[in-house]
Amino acid sequence: MVKNKEKISAKNKRFVRYSEGAEMYSMGITKFQELAKSAKACYKLNQLVLVNLDILDKYLETFRITDDSFYR
Repeated sequence: MVKNKEKISAKNKRFVRYSEGAEMYSMGITKFQELAKSAKACYKLNQLVLVNLDILDKYLETFRITDDSFYR
């Protein structure tokens, strides 16, 4: 039960670590790292890397499929 509360509070975060972000977006850590780096959403503080989810979300929206034929 505690895990669900942690997940809910994690959705309201602006910055996350790679492992937490990968879990939030239901993808592997390597893929999440690639996306975060491509989006230029990473902040490095010594050994710690944080990902800005606002920037990452905007970047992900560029991959949205708007072609109607895809949905048929």
